Amino acid sequence: MKKVIKFIPIWKILLYIVLAVLLTAGTAQVFIFALYFLETQSSRLADFIELSGSFGLVPIILLCLLPFALFVSFFYLIERQRYIESTMKNMMKEMESIAKGQFDQELTNEDEGVIGELAREVNQIILQLEGAKAEQKKAAEIKNDLITNVAHDLRSPLTSIVGYLDLINEDRYKSEVELRYYIQIIHQKSHELNQLLNDLFEYTLVQNKEALINEVPINLEEMMNQLSVQFQFQLKEAGMEMRQHFSFTERPFVMGEGPKLARVFENLIENAIRYGKEGKYIDLSVKESEELIEIEIASYGQAIPSIDLPYLFERFYRVEKSRSQYTGGSGLGLAIVKSILELHGGQIRAESTLGKTAFVVKLPKKSEGARVSIPDFPI
Repeated sequence: MKKVIKFIPIWKILLYIVLAVLLTAGTAQVFIFALYFLETQSSRLADFIELSGSFGLVPIILLCLLPFALFVSFFYLIERQRYIESTMKNMMKEMESIAKGQFDQELTNEDEGVIGELAREVNQIILQLEGAKAEQKKAAEIKNDLITNVAHDLRSPLTSIVGYLDLINEDRYKSEVELRYYIQIIHQKSHELNQLLNDLFEYTLVQNKEALINEVPINLEEMMNQLSVQFQFQLKEAGMEMRQHFSFTERPFVMGEGPKLARVFENLIENAIRYGKEGKYIDLSVKESEELIEIEIASYGQAIPSIDLPYLFERFYRVEKSRSQYTGGSGLGLAIVKSILELHGGQIRAESTLGKTAFVVKLPKKSEGARVSIPDFPI
């Protein structure tokens, strides 16, 4: 009602009041004349008029207020209809702009009735469209970045492979030793190329939120023990030692796919070996809380710059900016780790201070009702 009154100009409100007063006066005269005429025709009506007169001016005031209120209500309904039509026209104009793709504006109607509810629903749709448009733009950027990064990382080993194959094909080598050296480089680059393609395939696979197809209870203590055995040779070759620290009241079980979770910890241990040789030790810790199991893999080599920590789990991001395959890998390892953990309802964070770098994984504990089994991990 307030919106309608604000919509009506002051001069028109005054005009309606004057018209209502005049019409009320005219109606009252007609009504009084009719009563006077009927009074002479009916004794009962005369008695009723006489009884009403005992109440003083109250019946007369009521007699005037009733038609006045009716006339004012009639004028209000007219203006209410005009207000609705005007509001709908404005909404249609704004919707025409929105239909042309201008999603940065919303319907400005503030009515509290049905029209206001309609405007709010339309604004909600606009917000959803805006969000979908932003997601589409982000997806396009991700696709372009992915293509650019893949092209860059594929081009480097392919260029080397083609170059050395050309040297061999054109017999531009001095000796059998040099030939074997070229073949060795080609083999190494082919291996790097194969690893990159495997990482790309796995990263694409784990982006599917329904990728968990064989979810079973996993004993993390058993998995960590198997991984320690698996990495004995690499640790010995790097001159490192893995120390285990387990702290839990019962065996730590989580729900998930064994091979995928094993890949998570394989990647993290490989990173610790690659970048933590200076520290000689890798500490593998497992502890539990009421709802979570926390696994920490810590090494003691060179610290990761704080500026790089927020971006470690983005695909193709490397702390070593030269994009060297020798120092930085494919740039997909930690992105795969994060995606696999998200599939399992888990989280990961990186902490790095002078002398220690740790990756902390949190996974939800197995529910009480799940059947316990210890699967074999392909390690």
